[in-house]
Amino acid sequence: MKNAVFIYSPEQLGYKFSDSHPFNHKRLLLTMDLLKSIGALSDDDIIPARVATDEEIALGHDVKYIDTVKKAGHGLLTPQQCEMYGIGTEDTPIFTNMHEASALLVGSTLQAVDYVMQGKSRHALNLGGGLHHGFHGRASGFCIYNDSTVAIRYIQEKYNARVLYIDTDAHHGDGVQWAFYDDPNVCTLSIHETGRYLFPGTGNVTERGNGQGYGTSFNFPIDAFTEDESFLMIYEQAVREVFDYFKPDVVITQNGADAHYFDPLTHLYGTMKIYQEIPKLAHKLAHDYCDGKWIAVGGGGYDIWRVVPRAWSFIWTEMNDLPCPSGPLPTQWLERWQSHSPVPFIPTWEDPTPLYEPIPRKAEIEEKNAQMLMKALHIIRNEHR
Repeated sequence: MKNAVFIYSPEQLGYKFSDSHPFNHKRLLLTMDLLKSIGALSDDDIIPARVATDEEIALGHDVKYIDTVKKAGHGLLTPQQCEMYGIGTEDTPIFTNMHEASALLVGSTLQAVDYVMQGKSRHALNLGGGLHHGFHGRASGFCIYNDSTVAIRYIQEKYNARVLYIDTDAHHGDGVQWAFYDDPNVCTLSIHETGRYLFPGTGNVTERGNGQGYGTSFNFPIDAFTEDESFLMIYEQAVREVFDYFKPDVVITQNGADAHYFDPLTHLYGTMKIYQEIPKLAHKLAHDYCDGKWIAVGGGGYDIWRVVPRAWSFIWTEMNDLPCPSGPLPTQWLERWQSHSPVPFIPTWEDPTPLYEPIPRKAEIEEKNAQMLMKALHIIRNEHR
């Protein structure tokens, strides 16, 4: 059995709204090239993506919505006809062959699922996935189809397993949460910037699930300007508690890289330290509780030059029990890509210290986050009884 497989095909880059849109899958190419440049990724590790069938996509999406996406991507509908479905908007504009591109990203995550659940690999990474804002009949927040929602339903139907979904994107994982809000066999955990300041405006501690699913939705909304120490304190305690509470058969992690200080769309003050630590704990607990069954997908991350390739590389090196990269980035990688980048690269795996000016409200922010964590953990511990 392989330690991990890396799901990738060049066609994944076809999920592209426009040259100026912040969602840019060139970050897949940058990450893969960086991993190859340090000798951490070989062609033998790469498994080609596959296209999800309409029936598979329908595990998470309305058939009429799927048909609308198809027609919109072939120029057969007006923007007005698409409006109620969330496509043709500023966030999620129409582009040619949008169904085909989206179906490939869903299929890529299903490919990762099958490799893990069939015992071909302990872990699998699909950085092209993680489109967590997609809803049953509507696109939202750059996400047309929600590959994680489809993948979880696929796991339930094909493998009859209990799934823990962990989302560390700066934006709340709303689409996945609501899809399983009343399902006792799927647990969702999201650590994100509070919705007071950031899209989609949801993800409060009080969102706990509904009906038989009550007690399987966990949210940890952190304050704007949260730094590494506070983020990691919440992550460590929340993830450990929820693993122990839910005891999943398999874990899916969504690894948005937009909690970094450089990200242009969020207000958090993370550095590379959080991206070094996030996969370490997920990896350990996957082995402790799930016989190693760990599927990781990408997500947000809009500084595709200085942040995403470094952050996502740490997931792959952790999956393969390789040392966490440190020191200078490969010279050849920097030289190959710097001319394409509108900003100077950080030339090392670590961020420079200090990365930003000290925050006057640091103590206040940390106290607010600590109080939120205590409230959320109190709820979890009461439900153990």
